Amino acid sequence: MKKQWLFLLVLIGMLILSACSGSTIPEGEETSGAGDAPASDGENEVVYASTSDAVGLSPTMTNDSVSSNVMTQIYENLFERNPETMELEPKLAESYENPDDLTWVIKLKEGIKFQDGTDFNAEAVKYSFDKLRDPATAAPRASLLEPVDTVTAIDETTVEIKTKYPYGPLLAALSHSNAAIISPTADEKQDLMQNPVGTGPFKFVSWNQGDEIVLEKNPDYWNGEVALDQVKFKVVPEISTAISMLQTGEVNFLDALPPEQISRIEGLENVEVTKQEGTPVYYLTFNHSRERNQNPDFRKAVASAVDRDAFVEKLNGLGVRSDSILGPKVFGYTEEADNAGTPYDPELAKQLVQENGFGNEPIKLLAANRDNFILMAEIVQSQLTEAGFKVEIETMEWATFLDTARGGEYDMTFLSWSNVTSDGSEMFYPNFHSDNVGNSNRAQYSNPEFDKLVEASRTTIVPEEREKFLAEANQFMLDDNAAIVMYHGVVTSATEKSIKGLKVDPNGQWSLANVSRE
Repeated sequence: MKKQWLFLLVLIGMLILSACSGSTIPEGEETSGAGDAPASDGENEVVYASTSDAVGLSPTMTNDSVSSNVMTQIYENLFERNPETMELEPKLAESYENPDDLTWVIKLKEGIKFQDGTDFNAEAVKYSFDKLRDPATAAPRASLLEPVDTVTAIDETTVEIKTKYPYGPLLAALSHSNAAIISPTADEKQDLMQNPVGTGPFKFVSWNQGDEIVLEKNPDYWNGEVALDQVKFKVVPEISTAISMLQTGEVNFLDALPPEQISRIEGLENVEVTKQEGTPVYYLTFNHSRERNQNPDFRKAVASAVDRDAFVEKLNGLGVRSDSILGPKVFGYTEEADNAGTPYDPELAKQLVQENGFGNEPIKLLAANRDNFILMAEIVQSQLTEAGFKVEIETMEWATFLDTARGGEYDMTFLSWSNVTSDGSEMFYPNFHSDNVGNSNRAQYSNPEFDKLVEASRTTIVPEEREKFLAEANQFMLDDNAAIVMYHGVVTSATEKSIKGLKVDPNGQWSLANVSRE
């Protein structure tokens, strides 16, 4: 049996993704960057600040970047992508083999225990994967393992996965944070959303919701003792306040830096700022289950009224302009798609609105209370109003927003996707395939012709053919105005210079396992 690491790389296409968050800061709140940020009191502690709280701490039951930032420190996957080489490498797995196109035999590392003392073994892997794909679980990212037919524990250290059809991106799917391995013992006796247990470098201590989550080092971590004693995830709703806390040393680490504050952050003398092109995409979409939104002229009028260039200019270099739903770092992207969407044409938009009476009924524009979403909503509201639409913005906190969007309780909204697997089919299938309407397909989009293209991209193992189907699916969505891309993200972070060893992936994810304070 032949091991196939390079085989997978060719199939998946490169890179990963991130989710961005910004903040609109009232005038007068910005402070000078002249003062140095003193080192935090906790020499072996890192305090990270986010404008939103986690939704939960179970990889099975969550699907958002804020929760993932915490869970990545607690849980681990069978495979992970090397942030420098971008190659998939074993983590909890030792190796794998493909006896045939439908079979994956995975050998596991030995001697690993969960943080509750439970053995990590093939039964734990089977338990985790079976629960994720069980319809009764209603896991937000069950689509990751949709191609899986059976998971079998051959022995303590051997797992066999059978797929329904040839599925090249399987190992990439297994590297996704939502496919992390959970302790069966802990899951059966407690709520992992509130009290998580994994095999990772840090253990859960406490969660004061709306305030902070505290983790401590796992003294029995299988991959060696970590340098940090403690990690805190603080909720700081106002990004301007979080930046001030970074300046004074109350906070050591921020990411997803807001464009309007980037010059202020770069002026902090004891802070290091990093930027790199990433995989996130932010887009305006419709509730496609509503009759008005199913009118192609209505969607065309909206697309023609939105000036994406005007919005991207406000991002101060922290956003990339492209019509393409698949970004440059995602397998399936083509340069031709950059300018293949409906162009900005305010006169056409006004004409379509007047001819069809689209301005007679108000539009409920739903937005999360994260700053870049609010900024998008305000700009798009102004542009649509100029075209003759009546637009009412409704904002809500992150977890409520996700549930509301999933339930289709809106007319139009802004969504984002980090594409952790960096594969185009893993953008299209969970977000727009009809299988996932009411779950991860918050746009409620359902189109049989589009579904067939996505299915072909998942079941074809020849890279060139997969690229062809993904490019066709991408163009299909652009022609249909199913989603209007606002921008592709740039991954950013700001850390005290005392923090060493932190690396942020192109998808925005990061681990503190190799981080120390000097």
